[in-house]
Amino acid sequence: MSSGVLYHDVGSSSDSQILNVTANAVTKVRELIEDEGNEALKFRVYVTGGGCSGFQYGFTFDDATNDEDAIVEVDGISVVVDSLSYPFLTGATVDYEQGLAGSRFIVSNPNASSTCGCGASFTI
Repeated sequence: MSSGVLYHDVGSSSDSQILNVTANAVTKVRELIEDEGNEALKFRVYVTGGGCSGFQYGFTFDDATNDEDAIVEVDGISVVVDSLSYPFLTGATVDYEQGLAGSRFIVSNPNASSTCGCGASFTI
């Protein structure tokens, strides 16, 4: 299984690893972009306040980026992380899982000191 690694290269003198993206996640993102019929879409991963543990993960598609965004091409898709989410996602892995309970993108985050039962929110 191959994975992509997202690097923050905006305004930094050296690349630092931020986000791993599994082959399952890349495949699903590619399928969703094809379904939308807009090859300009980028997969945005972000963190917001809320959820039962304090912070929660979010995923969306965006056809625009900001100067402060970290962007990388991973096996034909673009993954974007905004500057506010960047420190929370450093070293995390985004995966896509399908099972009896449904399908979803999930984040395994080494920075999280605890997570809620469903894994959608976390505490630092």
